[in-house]
Amino acid sequence: MRLLVVTAVDAERDAIDLPDVVAAGIGPAESAAATSAALAGGSYDLVISAGIAGGFAPLRAGDVAVASTIAFADLGTETASGFEALSPATAQYEVAPQLAVELADRTGGHLGTIVTVATVTGTAATADDLVGRYPDVVAEAMEGAGVAAAATRHGVAFAEVRAISNAVGPRDRASWRIEDALAALGPAVEAAARGWQA
Repeated sequence: MRLLVVTAVDAERDAIDLPDVVAAGIGPAESAAATSAALAGGSYDLVISAGIAGGFAPLRAGDVAVASTIAFADLGTETASGFEALSPATAQYEVAPQLAVELADRTGGHLGTIVTVATVTGTAATADDLVGRYPDVVAEAMEGAGVAAAATRHGVAFAEVRAISNAVGPRDRASWRIEDALAALGPAVEAAARGWQA
C-alpha cells in the first residue's frame, strides 16, 4: 500500500521521515497541480495533505488535527447577506469515515472539518464566521482541498493531517509556535502512515 504525502513547504517536508513526501508550494492551486503530477507519475493508494495549520479552540500549539471533511471555505459567492458556499460537490471533500477515524486514533488527533482557504484568516469576525459555517472545524490550512481534488480525479483515497502552530483569528505572530508544530507533525504523519508504506 503506497502512500504519498504532500506538504506546502520544505520545512514541513523535512519534518516527515517517510519516502514519498513532496513540497508542492503554498495554496490550493499549487497543491492540486503537484499532487496531480505525482499521481500521474506513480502508483499510490493514499494521499495525505500534511503540514502545520491554524487551530480552532480547544486545539493548541502542538496538537494534531485530522480531517473528517476537507472544505474549500473560500469557494463561493459574496452576497449582501454574507458568504454563500458552492454546493458540497464542488467545495467539500469527505474523507472515508473509517480512514478518518483510523488516522485520528493513530495520531491522537482531533477529528473534524479542516478548512482550506486561499486567504489566511486574520480577524476574529472571520474566524467566528468559519465556526458558524463549519461547527466541527478543527483547523485552517491552504492546501487540503487542492490535494483532495487531485486525488479524487485520479481515483485515489485522500486524507489530511495537521499540527497546530497558532490560533485562527487576529494575526499575532509572536504567539505562533511553528517549531512546536513541526516537532509534532513528523511523528503524527509517520504514525498515520503505518500500514500504508510499500
